[in-house]
Amino acid sequence: MQSLGKKNHSSVSEFILLGFPSEAQVRMTLFAFFLLLYLITLLGNGLIVMLIYLDSHLHTPMYFFLSVLSLVDISYVTTTVPQILVNMVCPRRTISWGACAAQMFIFLVLGIAECVLYAIMAYDRYVAICFPLHYTLLISHSTCIKMVIVCWSIGITGALIYTVFTMHLPYCGPYKIDHFFCEVPAVLKLACADTSFNDRLDFILGFILLSVPLSLILASYVRIFTFIFRIRSAQGRLKSFSTCASHVTVVIMFYGPAIIMYMRPSSWYDLEPDKKLALFYNVVSAFLNPIIYSLRNKDVKEAFLKILRVRRTA
Repeated sequence: MQSLGKKNHSSVSEFILLGFPSEAQVRMTLFAFFLLLYLITLLGNGLIVMLIYLDSHLHTPMYFFLSVLSLVDISYVTTTVPQILVNMVCPRRTISWGACAAQMFIFLVLGIAECVLYAIMAYDRYVAICFPLHYTLLISHSTCIKMVIVCWSIGITGALIYTVFTMHLPYCGPYKIDHFFCEVPAVLKLACADTSFNDRLDFILGFILLSVPLSLILASYVRIFTFIFRIRSAQGRLKSFSTCASHVTVVIMFYGPAIIMYMRPSSWYDLEPDKKLALFYNVVSAFLNPIIYSLRNKDVKEAFLKILRVRRTA
């Protein structure tokens, strides 16, 4: 059985990504939709990064973390959407074993980094609201850099474990992945070996990498809301709530689908609903993030209007 596993594994040179419906008219409609979504996502997140870089008033820890989030979102959608677009127009819809492993690894690095980054952003809001006098001391520029380094280190470590233990399994033909990219639950469906160890490992990793940051976020916001309700001024309470509303919204959009996908056995994988979930926390979340932050953020809107005024007077 072991030699058969080795044979199957060594013979895998490429996978077929089944993706979306194969009707030509449907594919072209989806191609136009995803292309537009991708371009708007790049534009929106790129604009936030540019505004934060150009406007000195936005050179604060909160906006530093927001610029990192925008860069992560740009990379996140670029890991999957170009592959979706190629498969829409290419009849073969294949991806090599190496490209599949690379896509899985990069996708997981970015996804895990985003999970940790949301926890860091929640802690930043907690310190800013509850300890405003100590904010610059506790969240210095060097501390921000160290936090981001830790964020990426956790992402790389977690992704490496996920990818190695998934891609080392023997896989049986016809190597058709019923998904639009190489995601762990979809790839595990093709394994012709017992995946119970992978199920346990994935659950433990999912619990650590999703539940722990989410618990830190919840703890931060419990303390924040407790502090806010003590503020006597209605205007002060509203201002404090408004600084948190955008972050809470994007956390709910990202964590909900991700927890459903990565904290359950692979046998519970349900093809069509899970493809929609993956679209939501990968593509839709990255598309909505700049809209949510810009529409609800006075500083970002003022920075944008300032650049427009400078361009008109130049």
